[in-house]
Amino acid sequence: MNMPRLNMYALPFVLCTWFGLGKMKPAPGTWGSAGALPFAWFLQMYGGPWALAIAAALISFVALWAIRLFLVRWPGEDPGEVVIDEVAGQWLTLIFVPCDPVFYLAAFAVFRFFDTTKIWPASWADNTLSGAPGVLIDDLFAGVYGMLVMLALVYFW
Repeated sequence: MNMPRLNMYALPFVLCTWFGLGKMKPAPGTWGSAGALPFAWFLQMYGGPWALAIAAALISFVALWAIRLFLVRWPGEDPGEVVIDEVAGQWLTLIFVPCDPVFYLAAFAVFRFFDTTKIWPASWADNTLSGAPGVLIDDLFAGVYGMLVMLALVYFW
């Protein structure tokens, strides 16, 4: 009996594209950020902000591993279909956000703003770093910016 060969790039591909959302057009990063929301909601509902913070840290480390393997098989500077970096950044933005659809929509918009504008040092990371860190770290900066804005919004709301 022949066993099927396990493709070592299958899992990194699935994770990097966040279960295929990164293949959706237009704006795969927006789809990836949107795809992060239900997971964040679940983590917030059943584990609170600490669970989401731990998950954001874990997905960042998983992203470094997965992106590195993805880039070996599908080289590129920052392939559009890689959206696991948006997931990590979006989760950072949501850490202090209550499970409320209005706040989640605001956090989504805030993260997308910072992810696309790449305010320094996100622009530095995007232009200077290469490989998996170059793909991920600018989104982590955007996530931290988004987290701070949302923290202020939730506090003053």
